[in-house]
Amino acid sequence: MPEGDTVWRAARLLDRALRDKDLTATDFRVPALATWDLSGARVSGTVSRGKHLLTRIDADDPWTLHTHLKMEGGWRVLAPGRRWPRPAHTARVVLTTADTVAVGFSLGIVEIVPRDREPDLVGHLGPDLLGPDWDPVEAVRRLSEQPDRAIKDALLDQTRLAGIGNMYAAELCFISGVAPETPVAEVRDLRRLVDRARQMLELNSHRGQQSTTGDLARGRQFWVYDRAGRPCRRCGTPIRQTLLGDEGRERTTFACPTCQRRGSP
Repeated sequence: MPEGDTVWRAARLLDRALRDKDLTATDFRVPALATWDLSGARVSGTVSRGKHLLTRIDADDPWTLHTHLKMEGGWRVLAPGRRWPRPAHTARVVLTTADTVAVGFSLGIVEIVPRDREPDLVGHLGPDLLGPDWDPVEAVRRLSEQPDRAIKDALLDQTRLAGIGNMYAAELCFISGVAPETPVAEVRDLRRLVDRARQMLELNSHRGQQSTTGDLARGRQFWVYDRAGRPCRRCGTPIRQTLLGDEGRERTTFACPTCQRRGSP
């Protein structure tokens, strides 16, 4: 699933391409919205909230197009007439202006709601790591509400803090020197871990390629993520791959059994 910085960049892309432009055509390729036509309406902007995208459209009534990338989704902004980079049958939303075509491919969620219903969509989320509401004290408080929960599982819970996906959760645990199965109560400096999360996403939000090591070379971007069986970059111990999470919602995780211990330094 895309990380929060990927969604933030998607929002920025759509906002730059569509803000204050009139829609000349709209095509919503999901059954519930098949008859909707917002041509003639104006896009007032797009923002991200955690992993959710909110595109605000001003017609006779103010609407919000709510989309979520889920596992495979993505938005592309193209010049009219340009060939689409993905198969047409995977398109779920097409927004057209006089000079731009924005296409949402393989989107996991597509819905249009009255603007005043936005809190129903994202009000449950914790502080957004890349949002104007970011509050590290509140993020730590929310994480601490579940002291027995594994720290990696807690970091993935968007109601604790919004924007961390599986890759960042694994990398944060490594950088903090804490085993991913460590209970939240045993992580001795949650504030430091939360601050690192903010720094990591903020840094990567401004570049097209994610890296937690500072090295953008292929195969060298991450400390432990997707490196099962390979030597730890710090100590040489083979990286361990396990499943972690509540039954039915387990996620693959990666850790160094030597560098990562219960608790944190």
